[in-house]
Amino acid sequence: MDQGLRYSSSRETTVRSSDERSKFEAEASEQGLYDLPGSLGASPHSPPPSTRFSKLADSFRAQSPRLYHVADRVVKYIRGPRPKVDLPNPVPLLGRTYNFKGRRFTIAFEPAIIRITRPLTAAWLFVLLVAAYIISFSFLVRAQWYTIPASSFVGCTSVYWTRDAGCGLDGSLCAPFSNSSFDFRCPAQCSSVVLQNPRLVGDESVDFVPLLVGGGDSQRTYRADSFICASAIQAGLFSDSTGGCASVNLVGNFTNYLPTTAFGLSSIGFPSVFPMSFRFSPSNVLTHCTDLRTPALAFNICITCLLFLVLRPKAIVMWWCLVCIGFWHIALFSQPQATPPPLDVAFGAFLPTLFVCYGFWRVAVRFTLPLFANAPFEAMIWYLAPYWTGVLTNLTMDQIPIDRLTAADIKQQPGGVVALIIIVLILLVLVINQIRVIRKTGWLPYYLGWYILGGLVTLVLALLPGLQFRLHHYIISMALFPGIGFPTRLSAIYQGFLLGMFLNGVAAFGFDSILQTAASLVGDGTTGSPLPTFLTNSTTYNASIALANQTISWHGMPTAIATQGWNGFALLVDDVEVYVGTALNYSLAALEAGLPHFFRLAYTTGGAPGDFTMPATLWPNGTWVGPLPGAS
Repeated sequence: MDQGLRYSSSRETTVRSSDERSKFEAEASEQGLYDLPGSLGASPHSPPPSTRFSKLADSFRAQSPRLYHVADRVVKYIRGPRPKVDLPNPVPLLGRTYNFKGRRFTIAFEPAIIRITRPLTAAWLFVLLVAAYIISFSFLVRAQWYTIPASSFVGCTSVYWTRDAGCGLDGSLCAPFSNSSFDFRCPAQCSSVVLQNPRLVGDESVDFVPLLVGGGDSQRTYRADSFICASAIQAGLFSDSTGGCASVNLVGNFTNYLPTTAFGLSSIGFPSVFPMSFRFSPSNVLTHCTDLRTPALAFNICITCLLFLVLRPKAIVMWWCLVCIGFWHIALFSQPQATPPPLDVAFGAFLPTLFVCYGFWRVAVRFTLPLFANAPFEAMIWYLAPYWTGVLTNLTMDQIPIDRLTAADIKQQPGGVVALIIIVLILLVLVINQIRVIRKTGWLPYYLGWYILGGLVTLVLALLPGLQFRLHHYIISMALFPGIGFPTRLSAIYQGFLLGMFLNGVAAFGFDSILQTAASLVGDGTTGSPLPTFLTNSTTYNASIALANQTISWHGMPTAIATQGWNGFALLVDDVEVYVGTALNYSLAALEAGLPHFFRLAYTTGGAPGDFTMPATLWPNGTWVGPLPGAS
């Protein structure tokens, strides 16, 4: 009983005593609408509310009595009870007496847990087990990252050949093209790492899948811009769930990459020639290749369950345990920012994370988590299930076709708009329910005021010129946390999920700015730069002339574009940059006959290309197909 009283009085009202407040509210309610502002915290020495608002209210009531009555009821409903009240503390579901058809029976599961584990709640034992956990976790980290050379690790998006002109003229920046091998280790779960912007492979656009080109021939040959780890998984070198090691061998020029499907991954074909390819073989050099993120997850889940059920430290200690375990699990195992994880970056984000999480404790968690001290099993369910769902957002939300909350991404990804509508509707239901809970306490006007102010500030930020508003998921958690600090089971669920989602955001991506430039959001996507046009078309191309004697051409640069700083052209042939300069034509003498060829053109400034056009295609029979509108 004392414990319940200790936490239920955490929010104090501003009235001097409950008797005075009751008398004041009774008088105020008789006055009607014009008395409401005074009842929300007016000073006892200020003029009576009626002297300040009576004329306006009387005029409003006289002119529109029905509208006045509706407005009066709405305002009183939003205001909630006066004086403010505290919601009752939750009664343990598994530690209470129930009546069923005239019979009474008692479930004493929670009291039994408390009684059995009481000898294990000593502070010295907790400190000892924390030390043992840190040592054990350190050995897991060492086994995960520090038993093979750091240079052997590759990321899920590692490639030998970068996009468009990234390898320079004739691919010189990505040499050597053949007779080279490399033993590497891939992390787990690379099959779910996909392209975030459309990528052209010949005349085929690929998006929101791992980039895999080839692998369908008997020797499993892949084009060099394929994701190495996803290619190795498809080739059967190791599984997606455990990651692993292999050796990649560069084999140079290859023609006609064949598509294939294996181990849940599908590749696309490329019917022309490419200067750089690779094949795989098992690695005989590297050991300790299994990714330990799944064992580490099982270990940490068991530890958090042990905290709730057995050790049962004070609520504030429990909170810091959840913060630290979740942050370092993400930073070192489930979603590190690089491979191996950069510890300096992780520690740089850890201190501000602790500061924000203390704010979460002050505004919300201290009003909810301590109330479940007599229900450890319930607390474990309500907090840990959503907590780990949020910590593993990269997995639990993987099937939702929304990755970045930007309009372009949502429109581009299949099912993105529908998914967003469903998410918004679910959030709307949850928010309305939470508003209902807050209104019961009488704190709704206070929360509405702060959220309206925050919305106005957000609107101003979103309208700043030259910047784009980006709602990162860690910011969503920070915005919603103040509204869930109430003694309800739903508040406990919300707190667990929002904490996990916040930790996932800051540990995996850092505290990215809420305002970002368009260039930083585009990444490797198109930038909106002007596009040149081919002069060669299906009419001007003469298929009767041999390929070795053919020349393609393009229009000169308009003056308006030249004044923007563009001063040349770049040409991609079969996805390889073959020309950079000011000429307006290119000879096809070096191309192999009997194969389709793909041409893309871009303006350059200082040798650096802007956006390339969509591909023009020259088929083996001499048919020229012009490019589609837009950039690639």
